Amino acid sequence: MQKFNTTEHPHRRYNPLLDEWILVSPHRAKRPWQGQKESIAVDNRPEYDPSCYLCAGNTRSNGVQNEAYTDCFVFENDFSALLKEEVAFDDNNSDLFNLKPERGINKVVCFSPKHNLTLPEMSIESLEKVVETWKQEYTTLGAIDYINYVQIFENKGSVMGCSNPHPHGQIWAQSSLPTQVQKTQDNLLKYYNSKNTSLLKAYLEQELELKERVVIENEHFAVVVPFWAIWPYETLVISKRHVENITQFTSE
Repeated sequence: MQKFNTTEHPHRRYNPLLDEWILVSPHRAKRPWQGQKESIAVDNRPEYDPSCYLCAGNTRSNGVQNEAYTDCFVFENDFSALLKEEVAFDDNNSDLFNLKPERGINKVVCFSPKHNLTLPEMSIESLEKVVETWKQEYTTLGAIDYINYVQIFENKGSVMGCSNPHPHGQIWAQSSLPTQVQKTQDNLLKYYNSKNTSLLKAYLEQELELKERVVIENEHFAVVVPFWAIWPYETLVISKRHVENITQFTSE
């Protein structure tokens, strides 16, 4: 009988954040590939595109003109996935057909007026303005009585469903906690109550000791490929100090 090898034999790995097991089949990486191959896209975008809905001073598809902004620019998404208006709802759900209305606010954050930039190409000063904008929006949206969750994110590239190449991200604020967020919160609390320490703190300490999945680190953060990663390019950014939310980030 062969001895188990993590790089050769299929196995399951446990994700303590979600209390779930995932299947890993490392031997399949050896299979021949005759499927689609992506070529490196050549980025020849101009600094300003008169046809771009997000460039400074341009008119968006709904007829609203953007400000002549010089750093960050925030506006409510013209095609929001969530709506602010409260609706009357008669709960006639059954066990198998169950739905609930969801209220929320979606915003777009343009990181820069320059159409041909991406976040990694921006100056430290410009990045600080982006983070400060995120913090302000997080605080403002989180203070609304029916908002219980605020998510800040960036979809980058057409393969991720990004509808415009201008450097921008989104903020979703909604009335309920998404399922994965609720499960993560529950499992973080469960671990703390059991071990009297933070799950992510304990996990990061072991990853930094092993040095097997650390992508990059500095004094304040570490980026690792999670032991339980599902996606080919999945990474987890972990703060080296305890922070409750983004408002506790400093200029360092």
